[in-house]
Amino acid sequence: MPAGADDALLFANQVEKTYPNGTVALERVKLAIRPGDFVSLLGPSGCGKSTLLKLFAGLETPSAGHLRWWGGPAIGVGTARDGGRTMAMVFQEATLMPWAKVAANVRLPLDLARMPRADSDERVRRALALVGLERFAGSYPRELSGGMQMRVSIARALATGPDLLLMDEPFGALDEFTRNKLDADLRALWAERGLTVVFVTHSIYEAVYLSTRVVVMAARPGRVIADVPIEAPGPRDEAFRVSPAFVQYCSQLSTLLAEANAAAGDAAQPS
Repeated sequence: MPAGADDALLFANQVEKTYPNGTVALERVKLAIRPGDFVSLLGPSGCGKSTLLKLFAGLETPSAGHLRWWGGPAIGVGTARDGGRTMAMVFQEATLMPWAKVAANVRLPLDLARMPRADSDERVRRALALVGLERFAGSYPRELSGGMQMRVSIARALATGPDLLLMDEPFGALDEFTRNKLDADLRALWAERGLTVVFVTHSIYEAVYLSTRVVVMAARPGRVIADVPIEAPGPRDEAFRVSPAFVQYCSQLSTLLAEANAAAGDAAQPS
């Protein structure tokens, strides 16, 4: 087994993705996600962050290299293996069924798994309580704000009891106040539930606030150029957002992103 894979929940070893039109989305990506990590994928548009997340979820297949999940092949969202370990994914849009009430939207993956209704009702109740929406179980998505709809999407993922939560820039379309609030709630959920999270974002500030590690990617082709540990003990609260450590990490990642963008620009120039 390659170095770094032994204790990894998820391991990408020299993974590449080339689309049928010849676009090289990812090149030789090597990355280990360990239990309890909160890893943010940060990089310019077109660097393959979402592609890598879909590969992790089993929604895409690599053109080269290998993916391993808990020592075995990655098998996709919602599938259990090795003692019932599961993963769930939250997309950029809330992707709720507009004709169904909140509780039914959260219950959907449990219904698809044919879980007994008494068990699924309790899971739905607990998941909605975790995101602060237990009073809205009987509401329709149209009656909720954008931030509340995204909470429903997160509750739907949490209802499956995932060990690994994949999140594809879920808060990108929200206003800054709502986004900061959901970031704080997500960070608290991660700590409380012992989750492992891989989170795609374009925001340096969000990445630093949330993460135990920030993986910086460059585009054309997509590749990892840095893996930065965020070593900030204690609570991640509003005081952390204005602390010298926060500012230093943001500055470091800003420099790395500038290098990533420069590399993408150089690659785009004709030889």
